[in-house]
Amino acid sequence: MIGFNSPQETAQKVCETCIGKTKLSWINMMILGILAGAYIGFGAELSTIVSHDTSGYLGIGFSKFLAGSVFSVGLMLVVIGGAELFTGNCLIVLSASTDKTCLRGMFNNWFWVYIANFIGSLLLVWIMFNSGLWKINKMEVGIKALEIANLKVNLPWKEAFFRGIGCNWLVCLAVWLACASRTVTGKIFGIYFPIMAFVASGFEHSVANMYFIPMGIFLKATDAAVKSGLDLTNLTWSGIFIKNLIPVTIGNIAGGAFFVGIFYYFTYMKTK
Repeated sequence: MIGFNSPQETAQKVCETCIGKTKLSWINMMILGILAGAYIGFGAELSTIVSHDTSGYLGIGFSKFLAGSVFSVGLMLVVIGGAELFTGNCLIVLSASTDKTCLRGMFNNWFWVYIANFIGSLLLVWIMFNSGLWKINKMEVGIKALEIANLKVNLPWKEAFFRGIGCNWLVCLAVWLACASRTVTGKIFGIYFPIMAFVASGFEHSVANMYFIPMGIFLKATDAAVKSGLDLTNLTWSGIFIKNLIPVTIGNIAGGAFFVGIFYYFTYMKTK
């Protein structure tokens, strides 16, 4: 096929890429993981700034569409620029299912990349907080960031888990479509639509939340928190994990590894 790979060819390409990921040294996983955490953070901060006041003019639905549209730049930077993202690496289960990658290699990648993504996200949170950009529009950007973070740490576990499934099902499909394309333009479009869909739908992405929630915690001690009038009781460092990251991460693994990796393995990779 001209311009893109067939589904069978795409499955093979994803498998080969995943094999390469498990062969990276831990230091390279850390470096590329830090970059990915920052890249997703860029998408998160951009979506916050763009959507902080649009719902009052364009409605909630279109505001979510705009937030998802600009957020997609994060995965574009990861895939095209080259970085290691935990949620996308859930697809390593595809190569592990073919016995071309051992489970130890898959879990080793997930461990180091997850930690590195968190470090990269916190790095960007520190930069953005000190940039003072949250003060834009009489601190309305900061208030929006607080609202986003507070909403995430107050989700019931069940809802956080299932939103995590929906999110990484689409994120891994975005990676899959990017691998299907043979051109940069095709990769951009392949990434854009699934990522826009997951953000606009309100699904939960563990790495994005590594930016959203700490940003809210940083802002908790500012005038923006006072002005917001929100009950920020659960917006704590322990709340990041207990209230959000644990159920969302488990959901992300289920959505990406099972509904994309395992399903496509049985469809295109499994031999008789």
